[in-house]
Amino acid sequence: MQVQNILKSKGSDGVVTVKPGTLIEEAAKILAEKRIGTVVISETGKDALGILSERDIVRVLATRGASCMGETVDSYMTRKLVTCTRSDLSDSVLEQMTEGRFRHMPVVEDGVMIGLITIGDVVKARLSELDMEKKALEGMIMGH
Repeated sequence: MQVQNILKSKGSDGVVTVKPGTLIEEAAKILAEKRIGTVVISETGKDALGILSERDIVRVLATRGASCMGETVDSYMTRKLVTCTRSDLSDSVLEQMTEGRFRHMPVVEDGVMIGLITIGDVVKARLSELDMEKKALEGMIMGH
């Protein structure tokens, strides 16, 4: 399955972004309020400068304590982003996420962020594919 199909199945919630300079405390509030696992750091909402996950915040809290909440996302965001495009296949994306040990991947084309997919989105898509294959095989066996 292609990433574009995963994006279509997600609907149009968009990508939650924060601007560089946003405090970690504010980013944590957004994650909690929206019940999401990551924010993309973006100046325009269409560029992906970095990504900050709840795991990143927990790690910095463990090493620096609560004082980190007054620091900016720029200090702790992942700057070297792994991205994909609409035409990438879900198996490839899943492999990259598993090997890199991350759960969120921006979808970027021509330097513009057009979406964000999670490992959960990819697994759900793969399970759907497997279910369709199973039903097709059962239909062939049953003679339908």
